[in-house]
Amino acid sequence: MSWHTLDTLLTRIRPHREPLALAIDAAVIAACWNITYLFRLGFERGWSARPSYDGWVLAGLLALYVAVFAALKVPKGMWRFSGFGEVQRLTFACAIAGLLGAVGVLMAQLVQVPRAVLALHPVVSLMGLAMVRIGYRMLYEHMRGRLSGSMHETRRALVLGAGDAAKLLMAGIQHHGWVVVGLLDDNPRKLGARIGGVPVLGDLESAPRWAEVHGITHLIVAMPSASAAQRRRALDLAAATGLPVVTVPTAAELREGQAVAQVRDIEPDDLLGRAPVQLDEGGISECLSGKVVLITGAGGSIGSELCRQVARYGPLKLVLYELSEFALYRIEQELGELFPHIPLVRLVGDVRDPEHLAATFARLRPQVVFHAAAYKHVPLMEEDNAFSALRNNTLGTWRAASAAAAAGAERFVLISTDKAVNPTNVMGATKRAAEMVISRLAARMAAGEGRTRFMAVRFGNVLGSSGSVIPKFKEQIARGGPVTVTHPDITRFFMTIPEAARLVVQAGAIGEGGQVFVLDMGEPVKIVDLARDLIRLSGHTLAEIPIAFSGLRPGEKLFEELLADADATLPTRFERLRIARLDASASSLDEVQLLLDWAAGRSSAPDDEVRERLARLVPEYRPARIRSAG
Repeated sequence: MSWHTLDTLLTRIRPHREPLALAIDAAVIAACWNITYLFRLGFERGWSARPSYDGWVLAGLLALYVAVFAALKVPKGMWRFSGFGEVQRLTFACAIAGLLGAVGVLMAQLVQVPRAVLALHPVVSLMGLAMVRIGYRMLYEHMRGRLSGSMHETRRALVLGAGDAAKLLMAGIQHHGWVVVGLLDDNPRKLGARIGGVPVLGDLESAPRWAEVHGITHLIVAMPSASAAQRRRALDLAAATGLPVVTVPTAAELREGQAVAQVRDIEPDDLLGRAPVQLDEGGISECLSGKVVLITGAGGSIGSELCRQVARYGPLKLVLYELSEFALYRIEQELGELFPHIPLVRLVGDVRDPEHLAATFARLRPQVVFHAAAYKHVPLMEEDNAFSALRNNTLGTWRAASAAAAAGAERFVLISTDKAVNPTNVMGATKRAAEMVISRLAARMAAGEGRTRFMAVRFGNVLGSSGSVIPKFKEQIARGGPVTVTHPDITRFFMTIPEAARLVVQAGAIGEGGQVFVLDMGEPVKIVDLARDLIRLSGHTLAEIPIAFSGLRPGEKLFEELLADADATLPTRFERLRIARLDASASSLDEVQLLLDWAAGRSSAPDDEVRERLARLVPEYRPARIRSAG
């Protein structure tokens, strides 16, 4: 019998562990009774000298031992973890049962039963019971070591998906502390088949039952080619087991060079459950290949992903413009390893510094500019930092865009946000003002003042970006909770960092100027549901990691919008990518310049004055009421 067969047998009988353990203990106690007789009377008289009622005495003793063991919960002990504590419990149980048995025999005046047998039997039984448990533990640990290639503690996995990916997965992880016990697949033709010696046990919905039967410690979702919705369903079914869930890379990650056997934790991308937008790779390549590309905020979560996406298309030179020295160093190191053939220009710079921007653009002559530098933390910008948000998000956009126009850049793409729609906070209002800056510059270009095409990309919250809820929730779960959500009804549109970056790149390729690109992001997601998913997929319950509601933060609103009522949308040739032509009158464009002149002429201003001036430019700007979540 192979070690895998033995493992399968042991896992199949594990649900019946307690009655089986009790039966084995009874058999050991009976054998030890006979061994004690042989020890006391010898092999010659060990059978012949016994009293005629010895069988009844043994039956009574077995009943007594079974009752005492059951009362002391001896069968609940797990033999594969047997140690000194289990021996202590056995000693106590054998002592009580042996004493009660001896008293019973003596009171019944069964004088033919040797007193030495009554005294020695509990001791011999203890030795026999302990040896059985120690032997089982040694066998189990040896089996685990042979199956995993390691004598260390192993992880017992159930794999969701029984395709080629599962086969490659099992071949890659079997020597790294993993034991795959079974596979699950919804294809009925695969039921009962064996892949790599591992059986296909049932469909995906049977995961909780098989996880309990086989003592599973982890579930692995191995469905890289499945759709986002199918992967999300598999994750939900895996999470229903209450065990930690990991997954193999997606098809896109496999194309980028990751191995199937590189199991990873669940990432924000996996939780979205929505197919990413399809891009025009040829058009993007034509826009970026062989061009000088400059990215502001290159070290941020969006900016750094933009760097990775742009680098894929082979630019002539990639200019990294970043205020944070450490963030710049980190993305420069990464790009140097991934794309060593692409020349990098690393600049520590501030988009609020017009002289440095002008000198940089005049020297490097970037042809495509992606403007990702921004202050985006809503509560932080709402109180005490409103003027900083205005100078960075709005004035910084004006200065970077003006420098791009002066240098003759072909395209300038602003990264905007859904918070710019009917804004209730300073951050959103400053980004809406930045969109109006782009509209003003696009109008000037259309009037013959330059050739730069100005456009913006507006999307919702980005999963996993700095300051987003995902990293925060993961940290809170790691600390043991609680996970804090501002309001039980708060919803947001979500997309992944790579998806957001690809959208920006696509907009830069097809934009004609004066447009805001909007991604159809599907249905909004409740933040509390996202928190529950992360808790479940980490192998915890809501009882272990509770969710606490902290109340809406300054400037925060319950629901976000991607379009204002006054915005008209036009389709593109991409199914889920639309264009919003913003309602920007000549008077509003003049107001933009007044606000820019006011911000440029001072180093600080009270928050209330900043809000007042933003409200003049952005009439839909209404500060949100701060309500308690109750």
